[in-house]
Amino acid sequence: MLRELKTFITVARLGTFAAAGQQVGLTQSAVSAQMRVLEQHLGVRLFDRSGRAAVLNATGRHALPLAEQMLALYAQMALPPAADQWLGELRVGAIATLQTGLLAQALPRFRQLAPRVELKLVPGVSLQLFSQLDASELDLALLIKPPFALPKELLEVPLAREPFVLIAPLDVDGDDPLRLLVEQPFVRYDRASFGGRQVTRFLREQRLNVREALELDELEAIVRLVENGMGVALVPRAGLWLQRPTRLRVIELGELTFHRELVALVRRAQRQPALDCLLSCLLSRDAPG
Repeated sequence: MLRELKTFITVARLGTFAAAGQQVGLTQSAVSAQMRVLEQHLGVRLFDRSGRAAVLNATGRHALPLAEQMLALYAQMALPPAADQWLGELRVGAIATLQTGLLAQALPRFRQLAPRVELKLVPGVSLQLFSQLDASELDLALLIKPPFALPKELLEVPLAREPFVLIAPLDVDGDDPLRLLVEQPFVRYDRASFGGRQVTRFLREQRLNVREALELDELEAIVRLVENGMGVALVPRAGLWLQRPTRLRVIELGELTFHRELVALVRRAQRQPALDCLLSCLLSRDAPG
């Protein structure tokens, strides 16, 4: 029955028997036959079949996380008890500042504890990584806290809270962040990103009309542009620019300060000892050795 459960999960994710068959190496008719067998064993229908589509009904939506949990538990039966004997692969997606920050600090410790677990690091922006985790393409996503309610099958682990600051070129005078935002050209943190949405909300709440010079989602590039006189920007106090000499002014927002929350997201049904170990390393910040 494990084979049928794996196929069921694939059909649920891809939406058609044909697409699922291509991924698991079966014909469309073989996938359909497996789903009939699974439904007969359970005594319920799992899909509303319409044309080529196979859409989960209420029973199917209830069964999906349980099927994922059963397969995850089965996989854990083969795990050796000692961390240094764990085998397998962890697919970890992370935004740039977490790759060079918390993750870079945690990986040496994890490698020391679980040297035989292979790590595949996937870069991306928060929304992209969230979608990949939701599609089971990642085991762990390290990103900015999504500005919406999470599906119940996802577990959120808080990692850090970073204040936003105003950065300005050295030759720009003044310490009032609101005045500088109005008077100077504005390098905008991409408004489609999770962090950029926070900047947009701040500007709206303060009723500020800014003169946009450019919009992008790469924090290091934003810092470089400000250093070169492109304008001012609102960015989180995070990233490699904090670890090098800079040619800019950093102006605190005071009582107007807002924060970017960084979190780890994992599918509850896919948790395993190696993944929990990596999460512990991220939270402990312990140095190797």
